[in-house]
Amino acid sequence: MKNCLRTVKPNSVGFTLVELLVVLAILALLLTLAVPRYFTSIERAKDVALKQSLNTLRESIDKFYADNGQYPKTLEDLVDRKYIRKMPVDPMTEKTTTWIFTPPEPPLEGDIYDIHSGSKALAKDGTRYEDW
Repeated sequence: MKNCLRTVKPNSVGFTLVELLVVLAILALLLTLAVPRYFTSIERAKDVALKQSLNTLRESIDKFYADNGQYPKTLEDLVDRKYIRKMPVDPMTEKTTTWIFTPPEPPLEGDIYDIHSGSKALAKDGTRYEDW
């Protein structure tokens, strides 16, 4: 019977519970510092992406008008005539169908004079994305 029981030697390989808890506490502390910065950087990246998309689309609309004498009726017109490569995604809503269009004043033809984000959310500066 004595041979069936195995005794643990003090010099055995492995981690103690206290060592594991200390490592987990350090990881938790590092995560509490890193996670808020991560989400803030994602929001800033979306802001920059929206500004860039709006600038590109507005330039494309102006070039379309300069070439054709009328504003585009849809964003697909810009894609079909190669003013932009593909339908843009609104970074705030992550959809291609939520853009808000401002029509031109009469007697100009077309439906898209200006473009805005379809998001109702507030930016860091307190303005609405749909007002950019």
